[in-house]
Amino acid sequence: MNPPPNPSGKLLLYLDLIRWNRPAGWLVLLWPTLGALWLAAGGFPGWHLLVVFVLGTVLMRSAGCCINDVADQRFDLHVKRTACRPVTSGQLSVPEALAVGAVLALVSLALALTLRNGLVIALSVPALLVTIVYPFTKRFFSMPQAVLGVAFGFGIPIAYAAVQDRLPLEALWLFLGKIALVLAYDTEYAMVDRDDDLKIGIKTSAITLGRADTVAVMVFFLLYLSVWLWIGLRHAAGSPTLLLGFAVALAQVAWHFTLIRTRTRQGCFTAFSQSHWIGCAVFVGIVLSLW
Repeated sequence: MNPPPNPSGKLLLYLDLIRWNRPAGWLVLLWPTLGALWLAAGGFPGWHLLVVFVLGTVLMRSAGCCINDVADQRFDLHVKRTACRPVTSGQLSVPEALAVGAVLALVSLALALTLRNGLVIALSVPALLVTIVYPFTKRFFSMPQAVLGVAFGFGIPIAYAAVQDRLPLEALWLFLGKIALVLAYDTEYAMVDRDDDLKIGIKTSAITLGRADTVAVMVFFLLYLSVWLWIGLRHAAGSPTLLLGFAVALAQVAWHFTLIRTRTRQGCFTAFSQSHWIGCAVFVGIVLSLW
């Protein structure tokens, strides 16, 4: 006789599927999105927008995890870090994972609809499409982290659309800066799995960059900080709190170099898992400068 299903066990698998116990993955997405929201509003954007963007960011990142695990299940089986993921290990079926992802995406869409803004909805469609396409680009595109940057960066133009109902040029610059940030920290992440990825034949920025990986990561971080500081100074020229926030972020970038220069798995993973603090420092600097 088969044992009865365990609802709590299934819930734990769903939480593992969306990486609930690893918040670094959505924090790296959240801080720049909120920073753009503050810049677009010239200060506190209001509780409605704040709740929508925080929840929407977490939900869409979680939905992306579901799609990613389904697309990568055969690859993940051969990677030490990912072999035990619920879909890869067979603990959750593909239809279950897709259903969870669909529900999360629909809830996120429902939140966006509460803003009653046509431009927000129009931008949400390509944002979702890029999120779906991203996992498959690792099969043929040498820098799939750039595609992930586009997917993660869509929160920035959506933030401007929600506040201003338009897309000013500075939103594009911040968007490009966010792509550079994603290229930096996700290359650190790819450096963790480089040996496994070479064996199974998928493409990552860490493989493409080769021995230039550490220098490239530093350049990407500096591009992000330069663009965001330039835009930040346009809103709060000479603000000491803005400059302090960016100085703290720059100090963290220097620390990241010490972690990844020897290319150890642990060092690169630590760098990635702590990379959200760079965006956090920038966000705090923006908030305080506009207060």
